[in-house]
Amino acid sequence: MRSLIEALRGRPGPICAAVLILLFIAYAFVVPLFSADPFSMAGMSILDAFSPPVWMDGGTAAMPLGADDQGRNLLTAMAYGLRTSIMVGGISVVIGLVLGGALGLLSGFVGGRIDAAIMRLADVQLAYPALLLAMVIDGIATAALGRGRSNEMSIAIVTVSIGIAFWVQYARTIRSSVMIEREQEYVAAARVTGRTNTAILIRHILPNVMAPVLVIATINLGIAIITEATLSFLGIGIPATYPSLGSLIRNGNAFLQSGEWWISVWPCLLLVVLVIAVNVLGDHLRDHFNPKIRGRS
Repeated sequence: MRSLIEALRGRPGPICAAVLILLFIAYAFVVPLFSADPFSMAGMSILDAFSPPVWMDGGTAAMPLGADDQGRNLLTAMAYGLRTSIMVGGISVVIGLVLGGALGLLSGFVGGRIDAAIMRLADVQLAYPALLLAMVIDGIATAALGRGRSNEMSIAIVTVSIGIAFWVQYARTIRSSVMIEREQEYVAAARVTGRTNTAILIRHILPNVMAPVLVIATINLGIAIITEATLSFLGIGIPATYPSLGSLIRNGNAFLQSGEWWISVWPCLLLVVLVIAVNVLGDHLRDHFNPKIRGRS
């Protein structure tokens, strides 16, 4: 936390991005505590369907950003959708970090045939875009489990799919760092004291290679949120009956030509601002923790 504060000190752009991210997180997790789920019968009001924003004719203060075709209050619906998108994005990043971190540690420390096998697997996966790979994994899961799966199962499948699609970056970064760290004197000293390879990896090498990986995780959070929204927009990810920014945009897209622009525009705008804030913060952290760039600044 102290390193993060030092990285943001005197940088208005990244500070604004961090504040925006915190506000979005508060919006996503606080609003649902005081409102009914707009994707349940209690949160819908068909009589208010297609209500415009409050500043337009027919708008009401109860629905300041308007309502969709089912009478959902968009201000509330976006909070629920943002919560889902943040949770899916965050958990998928953790999955990719854990999987890629474990494989990167193993590849860089052991070397040899294991290193070659893991890196060739990474090369093969890099031939497939993350979105396409997530679609393939989701399709395999659908074929194995059927389309009658629960919403929770669908969310879990999407989350795991995105996480698996992102492990390569973590593995490659950690591998290169581990190959340098394993030759350091502190590793040799740890071996002399009788520590096992597992203990050396976890207690000594891992803490020294995590900084660049956490920066990658910050940047990948925005990509994961975009990937989830894209899958949901295509009807592959989060079910249409479950709140998600992607499903809200998909629902509103059908009414753009008829003039109800607000149903799609507000979720789009929220998604764009969130991802830009995450990318600005991630780019700054990457530059801050890169000694070569810091040395030139």
